[in-house]
Amino acid sequence: MDLSKIIRADRVDLNISAKNKDDAIKSLAHLLYESGALYDEQKYLEDVFEREKVSATGIGNGIAIPHGKSVAVKETSAAIGRVCENLNWESIDDEPIKFIVLLAVNDSDKNTSHVKLLSQMARKLASNEVCKRLISAKTREEIVEIFSE
Repeated sequence: MDLSKIIRADRVDLNISAKNKDDAIKSLAHLLYESGALYDEQKYLEDVFEREKVSATGIGNGIAIPHGKSVAVKETSAAIGRVCENLNWESIDDEPIKFIVLLAVNDSDKNTSHVKLLSQMARKLASNEVCKRLISAKTREEIVEIFSE
């Protein structure tokens, strides 16, 4: 699965006013629900929060990739957000988070697409230059373009 196929401009919010990790995840899950990617927003959130208990999803450089595999996901997709204020988040570099990619993986894709998506996302976000561009992007379309390169 290609990152550019799961990232859409209507699932990007560059001004999330969340005060904590849970609120940021809820805001992005709502984007997924509103855009038709989820059957059940609450069930999906339960699965994401359960996954959050397993290990840190902050990957460094101010970026987190929370994710959930769930029967509540209609289509494997992603919601992307930038928070107005840095958030405390369990992260491998112990730094706050500014940019979040919430992955929603359809239960039927959990053994095939899930690992590939995480791997592609991690490779893309391993670039300090890409991270800087994402954090400073001005438009939703710019975010989509960065992930499509």
